[in-house]
Amino acid sequence: MHDHAHNHSEKQELNRRGLKIAFMITLTIMIVEIIGGFLSNSLALLSDAGHMLADTFALGLSLWAIKMAQKPASHERTYGWHRLEILAALANGILLTIISGGIFYEAIQRFLHPAEVHGGLMLVIAIIGLVANFIGINILHKTSRENLNVRGAFLHMLGDTLSSLGVIIGAVFIIFTGWKIVDPLISILINGFILRSAFQLIFESGEVLLEAVPSGITLTEVVAAAKKIDGVRDLHDLHIWTITSGIRALSAHVLIADLKVSEGNIILREVEELLEKEFNINHTTLQLECESCGEGLVCQNPKRR
Repeated sequence: MHDHAHNHSEKQELNRRGLKIAFMITLTIMIVEIIGGFLSNSLALLSDAGHMLADTFALGLSLWAIKMAQKPASHERTYGWHRLEILAALANGILLTIISGGIFYEAIQRFLHPAEVHGGLMLVIAIIGLVANFIGINILHKTSRENLNVRGAFLHMLGDTLSSLGVIIGAVFIIFTGWKIVDPLISILINGFILRSAFQLIFESGEVLLEAVPSGITLTEVVAAAKKIDGVRDLHDLHIWTITSGIRALSAHVLIADLKVSEGNIILREVEELLEKEFNINHTTLQLECESCGEGLVCQNPKRR
């Protein structure tokens, strides 16, 4: 038990360190792109900087979530502070949407009134951003496979890398063709990607807050799997929801055959192990019921049937 806790603590520290480095990289590149965007008059660079702003917030959120998740539950907050991650993710999605809307408006103005863009400076800044983002995604790549929180940060930085690549392509077109319209066009393409991510983030946050059944799970599948365990007759009053990323919860009444208390407890443990192994549900509240009252077991209420 001690070794398990020690290893978990080491992994958390490794995750925190990787996120901190990625946060500093993203923050630095965001500042460079804002300055470079104004100096080169490139809306595509400013658009990418807007993406960086949201991702800096997201990375900071991930760091904060790791710290807050370590706080113990209390009498007032029996689930601890896990839901703060979801609320902040919802705020992040709304912020992304607002930023994208502003840049879309500016891009339309640029189509109507093309502005002079300094392609050379735009290219240099975008290359710096691309290199820095490559460093960031390499740092987060290993731990992103094991930790959902870090995986979200990794996907944000991957999006930044694609955005920087788009700005580089736009800068090359401007340098060799002089087509000023490429700048707002690249900006719109980048923002389309950002807006899609923002809507997905808002939707997923809303699903968690509404305590919807997690994606990839159906109640029918869970009931069918549980009924394969010897002694389990049925599962009812079944509820499955997500507390926060990576923590799924379930409550249910388990109808079993008329058995002894010790046998009922064995079945209970088998159901819990099944739920964690097959559906990654790691927080369960189960009540045993039997068709006829046995020693120490709760008799099923016929009215509930």
